[in-house]
Amino acid sequence: MLSALLDGRALTARELAFAARVTPQTASTHLAKLTDASLLSALRRGRHRYFRLASPKVVDMLDAIVAVALENRPRYRPLSHQAQELSAARICYVHLAGRLAVDLTDALTFREYIVLGDNAAEITSAGTRFLAEFGIDLSALNSTRHRFCKVCIDWTERRPHIAGPVGTALTKRYFDLGWIERVKDSRAVIVTAAGKHGFSDIFGIGLPEGGGTHTQRPAQRQLDSAVRS
Repeated sequence: MLSALLDGRALTARELAFAARVTPQTASTHLAKLTDASLLSALRRGRHRYFRLASPKVVDMLDAIVAVALENRPRYRPLSHQAQELSAARICYVHLAGRLAVDLTDALTFREYIVLGDNAAEITSAGTRFLAEFGIDLSALNSTRHRFCKVCIDWTERRPHIAGPVGTALTKRYFDLGWIERVKDSRAVIVTAAGKHGFSDIFGIGLPEGGGTHTQRPAQRQLDSAVRS
């Protein structure tokens, strides 16, 4: 049930019971315990009661648990279709995660728009100009917030992606531009035709025409270009 809430939505007890494949009665018991433990917060809208993750700290905790759980997963074990979608691109609370998010972070780093640190990234002057041209006003974000441009280690890719207020603003911009769309009843997102062109033109990330979100690393593209030359 906690995993179902990782995309930032608030869901009813019935929806969470369906996600966990348990009865509504069993879900209610667990939801009460999770709320008492401050992992979830509840809100009422009309006659419906909704649950959501209590804070970003819960997201960090869940990501850490999943990362540890995957450490000993056999590499040869094939992933399900749903798992492949989540690995390619997904919403993690309010920012983009998965292979696409990692490749976008690579692109920002390769172009020296950001400088990666252990837990956060520094946005360069060139990066500030780029983000402004892309439609993101950094001055409108609260730069005093903890980890303004946070760096998360992606639990499927084992490499960093951008989170925090900057990651949230970027993800919102992708949605506003129609570059990504949510997959129904899933945290996964798909890249639209407009997104394939946009990610290629703006970030230099190539996406296959046949669908999916396989991307090419910036350094690999540079090497391929040199080979062709």
